[in-house]
Amino acid sequence: MPFISRRLRAALLATASATLVAAASPSPVPLGIGDPLFPHLGNPGYDVRAYDIGLTYHGDNSKPLEAVTRIDARTTEPLDRINLDFTRGTVHSVEVNGLRADFAVADEDLVIQPPGRLPAGVPLHITVRHTSDPTGDRDSGGWLRTADGLAMANQADAAHRVFPSNDHPADKAYFTFRITAPKDLTAVANGLPAGTARHGADTTWTYRTEHPMATELAQVSIGRSAVLHRTGPHGLPVRDVVPAADRERLEPRLSRTPAQLEWMEKQVGRYPFETYGLLVAATETGFELETQTLSLFERSLFTESGYPEWYLDSIMVHELAHQWFGDSVSPQDWSDLWLNEGHATWYESRYAEEHGGKKLELRMREAYAMSDGWRAEGGPPARPDAPEPGQKVSLFRPVVYDGSALVLYALRQEIGESAFDRLERSWVRAHRDSNATTGDFVRLASRTAGRDLTSFLDGWLYGKKTPPMPGHPEWHGAAPAGQR
Repeated sequence: MPFISRRLRAALLATASATLVAAASPSPVPLGIGDPLFPHLGNPGYDVRAYDIGLTYHGDNSKPLEAVTRIDARTTEPLDRINLDFTRGTVHSVEVNGLRADFAVADEDLVIQPPGRLPAGVPLHITVRHTSDPTGDRDSGGWLRTADGLAMANQADAAHRVFPSNDHPADKAYFTFRITAPKDLTAVANGLPAGTARHGADTTWTYRTEHPMATELAQVSIGRSAVLHRTGPHGLPVRDVVPAADRERLEPRLSRTPAQLEWMEKQVGRYPFETYGLLVAATETGFELETQTLSLFERSLFTESGYPEWYLDSIMVHELAHQWFGDSVSPQDWSDLWLNEGHATWYESRYAEEHGGKKLELRMREAYAMSDGWRAEGGPPARPDAPEPGQKVSLFRPVVYDGSALVLYALRQEIGESAFDRLERSWVRAHRDSNATTGDFVRLASRTAGRDLTSFLDGWLYGKKTPPMPGHPEWHGAAPAGQR
């Protein structure tokens, strides 16, 4: 049975939501690219080159935004239908290559019927006019409502709760954001500003990325914000976005970023993007997030007393390190998450040792003692268990943080500091602006060391039990609770 006709849908459009369109359209099927942890995430058959996302915010973060998402892509195989990841919004209309197209929804997919079959290797221009609803369950990700507006937290599978997309890090693309908001608010996004335009009581802010980005790293903030500017290494523009009332209070903390950039560049090479900075948002998340070029931090992390300086610095370095590990070099699938979090934890720990006197070896010994328990609870570092249903954040377990930094410590113990440092620099250089897998890392480590490390790393990455630590035969796992 065909999709609902354009004429009938047009007649119903004033009252029908995307959900009603789906009910009238049998047989749309949600697809995915077969990610081990998120099997329905991403879509086959095309490669996205660029997103152009227009968002109109009317000053009330309890109401949907009007939005237009334009996608430039190229087909990689013949397509009779085009699946996009999208939910938590109403679709008004879809165009494919300039022609109106029928559409339906299936689960969290927007399924589009192009006017004709698309062969492989042709340009694909999709325009979706829709709403973007910030009022859903905040624990599932997407929009974050702040005290004065909105921000985004899209990791791991929540960008499609904001805009239609191929929502998987394997399909990185360039982004343009056009954000319209009341003129007394400030809008920011990933990348560099590309102009503003005032029209009546509103302002439209435009931002563009100069490097491809995974959808989960997209960031848009709208609110009563101050934008602070400073200069990093090699003249890098550094901009921080903070609640306007906290500008002076936060300045001493934010001023540390240029020196942290210099420290990271000494470890792994030049910063990989066009700008960097912190977005300090007046909201409670329970986490910080490495959104590309503009890392998200909770305001309370920097304003509540009790956190030692070394701890705050190390958390800042953790998100900064992600710009190399996770953002510039993105995982091919979500089972490669250890490459992101293990490396960010590694440099966080190294920085805490050098600047806060917190011994890396002691932290790794404590992680070793816990490692078997972490593996039993959540799987080994490179083969993590799927997150609990309805609890996507449960993917981010200790085994992918300290448990994965422990893998890097073991590798450095095995091949020596000099080879390990060469490996790290080679890794971010070889895979800059692209994706990489655990297998890619093992192969590069082997080439760098001049010997096959497959067997050595297999136990550390995939074993149910933690292997012996090179150079530390005295290290042992913690005894089971009943034997302590």
